[in-house]
Amino acid sequence: MIRLVTYLPLAVAALLAVVFLWALDRGRDPSLVPSPLIDKPAPEFTLAGFDGGPKLTDADLKGGVTVVNVFASWCLPCRAEHPYLMALARDGKARIFGINYKDKAEDAKAWLKELGNPYARIGADANGRVAIEWGVYGVPETFVVDAAGRIRMKHVGPLTPDRLEEIRGMIADLVR
Repeated sequence: MIRLVTYLPLAVAALLAVVFLWALDRGRDPSLVPSPLIDKPAPEFTLAGFDGGPKLTDADLKGGVTVVNVFASWCLPCRAEHPYLMALARDGKARIFGINYKDKAEDAKAWLKELGNPYARIGADANGRVAIEWGVYGVPETFVVDAAGRIRMKHVGPLTPDRLEEIRGMIADLVR
């Protein structure tokens, strides 16, 4: 009985390690998290405008292809993806709206001044409630929304060159 008590936790840990390694070995991309919101209208929301700017609402997402990026100044992966957002803004094919997640306004303002501001409009989600409605797991996350206000793509984690091209392709398909 003592051996069972001694070896049972080791056996459980070994089993969990095998399951974890099996999941990693299957080549699953952790940035491709399925979302029940894909091809559905963006959740209804209203966010206060960032730094005195206009508020951001779900109605603002209609009428043109929009990239919605959830970011924060304290987020290191957000800093890493920022050049890709700046490139999308330079493309000029889609509007880029930001949701500033659980951040201090003065920190976000300084961050954008340092790195550049790719966002046409930013909403301040101080308590994270809107991000929850969007199914955000953490920052950064990026969504592509069509002109009808339906979410067409979700990307979890920082943008990469491959994801940037995928988003550009989706934007091109949606603006046709």
